Amino acid sequence: MAYDLQAVITDGEALRGVARELPAARLASIGQGLSLMPMTDALFDSVADGSGVGALGFWRLPGGFEKALAAWSAGGPVAYVEAEYFGGVGEQRAAVWDGGTIVLGPLHMEEGQPFPPAGSPISQALRRLGVVASAGEDEFSAVGLDQHRRGEAWIA
Repeated sequence: MAYDLQAVITDGEALRGVARELPAARLASIGQGLSLMPMTDALFDSVADGSGVGALGFWRLPGGFEKALAAWSAGGPVAYVEAEYFGGVGEQRAAVWDGGTIVLGPLHMEEGQPFPPAGSPISQALRRLGVVASAGEDEFSAVGLDQHRRGEAWIA
């Protein structure tokens, strides 16, 4: 089975305010007061500045979009996350902006690497956003990111 996600994650109310300015943005509520905005093709095309992808080592972070993430973080932490798995093997990337600057990452866990003691890149980013996991779960499952296998399924 495949798992694929590229998304902005932050406080639900803050993300709704940002999305009003981006007609291509679609939001989904996840746990603990957070929302995610999947990086759909339409959103990517609407926010890219033409400089390509690959900023900070991400696959689908549109050129120049890190400036928007930094600006949005003036009101609180904002994460950009990517995960791609197939058959239990894959990669994760994550970064968190707060107060206009990167405060975590960019973190990258390559295929075949075990999770570090601090947790996966996405779990570390979620923790920085204030997510609290219960015993026996990580932050990824605590907010329900395991509910959908494709990023666009969140907004279907």
